[in-house]
Amino acid sequence: MISCKKCSLEDLVEFTKNIDEVYLEFLSRYDDGTTPNKKQLKEELKASGIIRDESEIKKMISDATPDDITKDVLYSKKDYISYYKSIKNPLPQMGSPVEDLGLDDNIAKYLHEKGIARFYKFQEESIKEIIFGQNVVITAPTASGKTEAFAIPIIQKIASENNRNGIFAIFVYPTKALARDQLPKIREIAKSVGVMADVFDGDTKELDRNKILDDLPQIIVTNFDVLHYHLMYRTRFASACSTAKFLIVDEAHVYSGIFGSNVHYIIKRLKRICKKIQFVASSATLDNAKEFCGQLFGTNMQLIQGSGRKGETDFVMAFPSLRTQRALMIDLLEKLTSKKHKTMVFSNSHLNSELIAMQARKKKIDIKVHRAGLMANYRNFVEKSFKEDKLSAISCTPTLELGIDVGNVDGVISSTIPINRLLQRIGRAARKGQRGFAFLALGNDPISQYYKNHPDNYFEDIEQTYIDPKNPFVEEFHVLAMACDKPIAMHELSEHADVIKKHVESGNLILQENRYIPNYNAIKDAQNEYSIRGIGKSIDIFFNEKKVGDRVLPMALEELHESAIYFLAGMRYKVKEFNYPQKQFAKLVSIPKNYPYYTKALTEEWPTIETVYEKRKVFGIEVCFCKLRIQKRVYGYVNIELGQEVNQGQKILLENPLEYDFVTKGIVMHAPRPAEEMIKSENGEYVEASGYHATEHIIIEGSNMVTGGVSQDLGGISLGTSGLIFIYDGAIGGNGASKALYDRLEKAFERSLFIVKECPCTNEAGCPRCTFSYRCGNNNEFLHKKASHEILQKINDGEITDIIEPMEGDRPLV
Repeated sequence: MISCKKCSLEDLVEFTKNIDEVYLEFLSRYDDGTTPNKKQLKEELKASGIIRDESEIKKMISDATPDDITKDVLYSKKDYISYYKSIKNPLPQMGSPVEDLGLDDNIAKYLHEKGIARFYKFQEESIKEIIFGQNVVITAPTASGKTEAFAIPIIQKIASENNRNGIFAIFVYPTKALARDQLPKIREIAKSVGVMADVFDGDTKELDRNKILDDLPQIIVTNFDVLHYHLMYRTRFASACSTAKFLIVDEAHVYSGIFGSNVHYIIKRLKRICKKIQFVASSATLDNAKEFCGQLFGTNMQLIQGSGRKGETDFVMAFPSLRTQRALMIDLLEKLTSKKHKTMVFSNSHLNSELIAMQARKKKIDIKVHRAGLMANYRNFVEKSFKEDKLSAISCTPTLELGIDVGNVDGVISSTIPINRLLQRIGRAARKGQRGFAFLALGNDPISQYYKNHPDNYFEDIEQTYIDPKNPFVEEFHVLAMACDKPIAMHELSEHADVIKKHVESGNLILQENRYIPNYNAIKDAQNEYSIRGIGKSIDIFFNEKKVGDRVLPMALEELHESAIYFLAGMRYKVKEFNYPQKQFAKLVSIPKNYPYYTKALTEEWPTIETVYEKRKVFGIEVCFCKLRIQKRVYGYVNIELGQEVNQGQKILLENPLEYDFVTKGIVMHAPRPAEEMIKSENGEYVEASGYHATEHIIIEGSNMVTGGVSQDLGGISLGTSGLIFIYDGAIGGNGASKALYDRLEKAFERSLFIVKECPCTNEAGCPRCTFSYRCGNNNEFLHKKASHEILQKINDGEITDIIEPMEGDRPLV
């Protein structure tokens, strides 16, 4: 779309990668007098499916009464409105009066002082079942009273004990910030009956740790990283935890993938050192809660479901036809904040959250960034400012999806994520009963184009929480950790007999007096280096000799190489020095505010299959799930002009390329040849390699919601003209993302074909809405849309292929 802000001249021109070519085409049309008038253009936009006809919007609204802000969005001339609904939540079901549940008089008195005379039905159910001794999983929306539903019965049970010495309950939260946010609420209820609660985590100072260990509280609030460490090193804290009778795990949906597989084993290890332990899990967004928590805790769980939230919320799904996703999100943000509506903007990447804040500030919007990698004190400052109404908006990543209390929120703007996580984000709006706003801003990417045309499928694509207890990396490590926690008796852990045998043969475990004990000299490196969150080492980031953040490897190589532009808390800096691999730090310097670029790394990767775990036929093609070694090389970067968001830029090569290799898990497939497209071209090899590369992009980007929004955790390589496509977990050791795709490949292939078939672009390489990937390490070169269409059609038609060996000389396209 080409338009002039000063006059009404507008035209619609076919996309090409080169913006100058687009402009020349427009000038030629202008000279010929073939540019459309306003009426013609409007009809062309509707006919091309770029905007909706007003009659369709009226039909969508039906008898609802959207707010003026929402109406303005619905009748947009720049976006295609895929879906609109006014979400009205019924009031939660009420349960019995507080006095009727036989609680301690002091707890009842405390609740009355807080203005709580009756429980919600789900709270009453939870209290009864937990007091009765059941293992329970509670699912209810954000801010519906889940904490009271599990804290009250646990505190009641502790209060009724005669001997209150030692730790009775361990409350686990996924982040230190959330633990500290919830502690005052738990403490307040506990205090009413003389029960003590304390937080014990990585931020607890040495003096406070000793105080806690000398005078143990009945409730300890912590995280799984701390439990893992202390169990493995048999510390005083681990020994204190052995008296625990309850384990409470909040935000259970976080423990998916590799992290969840590790947590499954930490819970199993805790069971070994505690005589008898009752489990309580809670989550706002879990579709398969009973099954998932049953697997996570290794026992049968009883499901209790609650409802909550008051207030009516306008929900709109918009596709940015004539602008970028970021421009749409900033426009929505401006509309909300100009009417004094406090707003949270959720992005799926660090870079996007930073760019939104930076561009919003230029429009005088009072906004700050909240994401992982920023210092904890800065994040706390942002939360506090927003809660106290000193800040209009937060640009955040999923860090604020969890239940941290940031006070009153009127509007939520979100990039594309699975529906259950979107509902959790939307759950933050209109909690106080006011009118709420929720906007799903689809992107300029393959999956968004699919949802634009198939909005109903969005609501069916629910994120699957999954763990893999048989993940060999995880199982092998935790069997060693169990021996460190407490020697393994010969008759014990028969389900891990093969792993124990393997460890004995390799000298990691020693059989002594019918017990397996660890050989500490042999395993000390594994103990020190293993991460339960499936993340590698970090690079520390310094500005003016002060640490201002960190970034995990291998991503740090792409974002912190020399001369990279790095975004931090809404500001841009240039990397002056990157010390890797020796000292692992990066030093930043300031750049002028009007500096026009940011950077994107150019990368090369080479995959090696180390072990094949599983093999199957998907339609007709052979696919393997395996252990892979990835050799990664960052050899240069491109400058991208701010605001242009063009996925190609001028290449600059690094004097000293950066190299890194890591072991992960992934899938390998052998794609069919695009023979018809190859015959039509003078350069068949180029068409073939570009077709495979485009197919790899489409499968990763297009399968995003089929796998529950994990595409940002995946990397991909197509090997030259071999037809071999590798899709792997970006995390060291694997994170479960590629396994989720492996299990759902049929659906991913079907959807990928739809994406390439339905995209109206006629450009040979395709466009950002079908074949391009914003994470492409080859600058979105070597892409061929028609060849990938042929490949995906053949896959869906059942053409048979078998895995072959990679050949030297095949150029990896990433």
